[in-house]
Amino acid sequence: MSDDTTSSAATAVRYEQTGAVVLVTIDRPAQLNAINSEVRAGLFAAFRRFEADDSARVAILTGAGAKAFCAGMDLKEAAEMSLAVPPKGFLPIIGQGLDVTKPTIAAVNGFAFAGGWLLAQMCDLCIAAEHATFALPEIRSGTVADAASIKLPKRIPYHIAMDMLLTGRWLDVHEAHRWGFVNEVLPAGRLMERAWELARLLASGPPLVYAAIKEIVREAEGSTFQTAMNKITKRQFATVDRLYSSEDQLEGARAFAEKRSPIWKGQ
Repeated sequence: MSDDTTSSAATAVRYEQTGAVVLVTIDRPAQLNAINSEVRAGLFAAFRRFEADDSARVAILTGAGAKAFCAGMDLKEAAEMSLAVPPKGFLPIIGQGLDVTKPTIAAVNGFAFAGGWLLAQMCDLCIAAEHATFALPEIRSGTVADAASIKLPKRIPYHIAMDMLLTGRWLDVHEAHRWGFVNEVLPAGRLMERAWELARLLASGPPLVYAAIKEIVREAEGSTFQTAMNKITKRQFATVDRLYSSEDQLEGARAFAEKRSPIWKGQ
């Protein structure tokens, strides 16, 4: 990546770390934080940096401004690039060419449409402001929300997901909460405060256990129950093996016996 591209990506996506918590902000509020080439590059770089840094344990993903989390693909840029069909690996989606073993929180502060909703879906927790809305409007422009067609029916009830995919209607935040997509609905002024509370809580937890949980859940989502259980029985999860031979595993047992809070090192 050239210096100019790196600089543009850093401007479009801000990366700020406080203690063990990283705040990743899509920073194009005038364009409703739409995903252009700089945002894509910035998000890839941000989450790879987060994963590689042992001092960073939890990431919050949000959008700048008060109107939008992310409105999806930048259609102006897509038209200029004649990008009718996004290529493989186009979006920086965790679990699709972007491996993140640490907890992530989506703080949805407004519109989350199309690829923007997909960014929220990839996070482990999702909290949203009272004015947040979700939609997959691709059907209205004659295109398909391909990745969302796979992910969404696994996140919310099938018939609700199909309603969203087939009609492109908006889902308000309270309905999203009712169907279990959103963990909490908050006043706009309280959203980031709550995101930081959750992030600090998770940052105090055992990072190797988080990595094991995420690997097992990811495997179970893409396989049958029995296949996933067989992998557990045969000790075929690398993160679980690492956990069971780690200092943190011994520290957890010692802390429990000594009736104190454990000190997790991720080792």
